[in-house]
Amino acid sequence: MSGGKQSLPSSPMCPLRRCLFCLAFLTLISFTCFSLKSPYFPPFLAYSSASSSSIPRAQVSSEKLGGAEPSLEEKPEAEERLSDIYHSPQVFGLNYAEMETKFKVYIYSDGDPNTFYHTPRKLTGKYASEGYFFQNIRESGFLTDDPDQAHLFFIPISCHKMRGKGTSYENMTIIVQNYVESLIAKYPYWNRTLGADHFFVTCHDVGVRATEGLPLLVKNSIRVVCSPSYDVGFIPHKDVALPQVLQPFALPAGGNDVKNRTTLGFWAGHRNSKIRVILAQVWENDTDLYILNNRINRAIGNLLYQKKFYGTKFCICPGGSQVNSARIADSIHYGCIPVILSNYYDLPFNDVLDWKKFAVILKENDVYQLKQILKDIPYQQFLALHRNLVKVQKHFQWNSPPIKYDAFHMVMYDLWLRHHVIKY
Repeated sequence: MSGGKQSLPSSPMCPLRRCLFCLAFLTLISFTCFSLKSPYFPPFLAYSSASSSSIPRAQVSSEKLGGAEPSLEEKPEAEERLSDIYHSPQVFGLNYAEMETKFKVYIYSDGDPNTFYHTPRKLTGKYASEGYFFQNIRESGFLTDDPDQAHLFFIPISCHKMRGKGTSYENMTIIVQNYVESLIAKYPYWNRTLGADHFFVTCHDVGVRATEGLPLLVKNSIRVVCSPSYDVGFIPHKDVALPQVLQPFALPAGGNDVKNRTTLGFWAGHRNSKIRVILAQVWENDTDLYILNNRINRAIGNLLYQKKFYGTKFCICPGGSQVNSARIADSIHYGCIPVILSNYYDLPFNDVLDWKKFAVILKENDVYQLKQILKDIPYQQFLALHRNLVKVQKHFQWNSPPIKYDAFHMVMYDLWLRHHVIKY
């Protein structure tokens, strides 16, 4: 009995020690298995290393996982394509797929289709993006005839078409105001959100001004515009930057052709803004930067302006009368890295695309150091920018009918993101 009494104080501790030991051992085993086999760990490593480390993605996976994870060449093509140019590749892929299957838009049928409503006057020229969107949305699967099933409502009024018919700015403002007020009076949908689930599309800057007669349209509705600068009241979290694309392109897209790009920088255009005047004055006679105070004269040769993009590393894109310019989409199409030289420009698809992966973003004051800034970019960084530039070309191309990931679908994706913040 005395021996039993001596052993009692130590007996409760034994099971506790055994439990703690087993718990520690199981934790170690679980952590090891997770690190070696988990399907979620490698992508996180890969995306982190792509943005913050110089170690190649495949090398990280191999070293960390002992060869258990597929190499870079074995990974799905879509995953690798999305990994370089988007802020959140996986989120974009999932949200885009959801948009394609669920997003529905209702178009008001009111208005005169022979004058100012529906498809604009043409699908060519520097304001073609507006016309393409009007045509594409009718060719797409996003439309619904049931307004109660719609996520957003499209106000189909084309200021570009009005301008083509010679309508004055003053009359445009009155027409837009009367048209929207008639929709408000006839339908209950605007009043549910004061227009927050409505949107209109305009590429010409006159279209932005023509809506000023109805403050609620500017303040509440989603404006899809080619002039996304803050001096026209652009609200980044609400409005959408419409890419200004000059189509059809005169020449094929540029690709893996960096060896042919011997000119450091190129710009040719009109001095219709302060930054363009300074650009021409400072660099017009430089030997490394090809800067012209006008478009290249067609009399000198056919398509010389477009061909110059093929032989240049960096194409300068200063803002004109507005911050937007079709030159940005031209640069992307022809494989010339765009140099955005503008203040307060909310670039198209900026909340989706990581522009710093395929463009050089500068402030206007950087124009005086422009040559040195471009020369200081390492060659390997230039190659990376060019590779990524080729990957984003599909996002700055309009098609009829529209195709997956093109400019139309990217605009619709931005609208899909905006609709999530609208509650009623």
